[in-house]
Amino acid sequence: MKVALLGTAAGGGFPQWNCACALCRSGAAPRTQDCLAVSADGKGWYLVNASPDIRAQVLATPELAPGPGPRETPLRGAFLTDGELDHTLGLLMLREGAGMTVWAPDAVLHATRHALPMQAVVAGYGEWTWRPLSSGAVIDGLRVSVLPVGTKRPKYATSSTVDGPWVVAYRFDDPVTGGSLVYAPCLASWPPGFDHFVRGASFVLLDGTFHGGGEMSGATGSSADGAQRAMGHLPVSGADGSLALIRRQLVLAPDQRWAYTHLNNTNPLVDHDSAAHQEVLAAGVEIPHDGTVLTL
Repeated sequence: MKVALLGTAAGGGFPQWNCACALCRSGAAPRTQDCLAVSADGKGWYLVNASPDIRAQVLATPELAPGPGPRETPLRGAFLTDGELDHTLGLLMLREGAGMTVWAPDAVLHATRHALPMQAVVAGYGEWTWRPLSSGAVIDGLRVSVLPVGTKRPKYATSSTVDGPWVVAYRFDDPVTGGSLVYAPCLASWPPGFDHFVRGASFVLLDGTFHGGGEMSGATGSSADGAQRAMGHLPVSGADGSLALIRRQLVLAPDQRWAYTHLNNTNPLVDHDSAAHQEVLAAGVEIPHDGTVLTL
C-alpha cells in the first residue's frame, strides 16, 4: 500500500493568509491543508478528504500525475472523514474528473446534497457516484474500515435534521502486504473502540490540530478559547491529551508508528526548533511534512 500525505495543516493552512501571529511570521516550513491519497498498487489512487489546495497538491505529487492518455488520471475517487469545507471544497476543483466515486457518512452525503449542494454542482460537469460508507468493503485491493469519532456538524449544516455520525476515522488494510493505515484528522476525544481500531495498524495518522488548550488566544491575543473548544479537536499535551494516550499505546506496541497531522497555524509543532516539537519526536511520534510518501 502506498500513502501520499498531500497536506498536513488544519483549515487555512500554514502560514494562514490572515494571521500575523509569531508562528505565521517565523519562517517555518509552509504546509497546505490536510488530506492524503492511498493506493494498493501505486496506479489507482483514492483521496481521503479533498482540501481547497488540492490542485497544487496533485501537481506536486508525481504519483498523481495524469497520463498516459491525454485525459487519464490515476485518481479514482475520494473518502470524506466529515463535511467541513476544508475537507470537501477540493472536490469542486476535481469536477472535470469523470467517473469519480465519493464515500462519506450518511449525514455528510445529505449535507452535500442539500445544505451545500455540491453534488448538483459536480453533476453539471460529469457523472459521479456518491455512496454511504460500508465498513469492511474491499475497494481496489484495500479493505476499508470506518469508526464514528465525532458529532460536530459543519457550520453550513447546523439546520440539518439528519443524525450523525458527522465525523469518522478510516482504516485501510492491504491484505497482500499486511500493511495498514489509520487516518483520524478530527478527534474531539479518544472515542470508545479507538484502541481496538488502531490495534496492529502499521501507521496511525492522528489529529494534531492544537498542542494545548487556550492556544489560539495565546497566539493571537484574542478571546478564542471558546471557539477552540467548539472546533472539536483533542489537544496533544496534558494528562488527558493524545500524546499521553499514544505513549500508552507504544508501551503495548513499541514498533507501531504514530504521527500527527492537521496542525493549526498556532500549534508550536509546526516549528522544528520548539520544545513542543522536540518533545513529540522524543516520544517516538512523527510530524511529517507535505509530500511524505509511505509504503506500508
